Amino acid sequence: MSVTSRALALLGAFDAGHASLTLRQLAQRADLPMATAHRLLGELVSWGALVRTASGSYEVGQRIWELGLLAPVPSGLRQLAAPFLQDVYKATAATVHFAVREETKALYLDRISGNDSIPVVSRVGGRLPLHTTGVGKVLLAYAPEDVQSYVLSHLTRMTRYSITDPRVLEEELRAVRRDGYAHTKEEMSLGACSLAVPVRNGCGEVIAALGLIVASLDPERTRLVAALEVAANGIRRSIGERHFTQ
Repeated sequence: MSVTSRALALLGAFDAGHASLTLRQLAQRADLPMATAHRLLGELVSWGALVRTASGSYEVGQRIWELGLLAPVPSGLRQLAAPFLQDVYKATAATVHFAVREETKALYLDRISGNDSIPVVSRVGGRLPLHTTGVGKVLLAYAPEDVQSYVLSHLTRMTRYSITDPRVLEEELRAVRRDGYAHTKEEMSLGACSLAVPVRNGCGEVIAALGLIVASLDPERTRLVAALEVAANGIRRSIGERHFTQ
């Protein structure tokens, strides 16, 4: 491995479930000798990519966050979509999500919630499975065949309501393409249901998904889907001729 590859392996050791790691944990997750990991971690801390806490563990530093904000597609889309997410939140008081597909995960670009919103596990910059989330099902329904095949063969159970039968999920994906929206019922978190619709660019391609979290889908489903569709259409108009793809 090159020095760059080793440093990237250390950065890649962090994820939503491992936001704070010790030297030993980082060395193990990056498959590096302790001495090598220690030396590279010192350089990453000096540069600002990582910070070392008072307890001696390591966390992602502000420099990485600043660089992430410069990524053109996520940041541009997020800025365009932000006013419409606010509109959905004002109309529903529900937690609102805006996500894109990153390989076989849903990457959350933005989230709005309030004190009365249903508690959720999502976070901005976090990734969740495609098959257990409303925005994820939308993105999966319009994903390339190889992505769909991979996800359908790797269906993990997050709650007792998660869909793990490929045939059932395939039917739901067909319904998403037919009806124009996806739904989940406690498939990612108990007590949380979701609705989501596709967000298209000027060419009609699905490039993102807009969704919300509620305690129950009925009897407000029609109204909630309508609010999402109005916002999604607004985002599409704002995109105009700009070249955003998934």
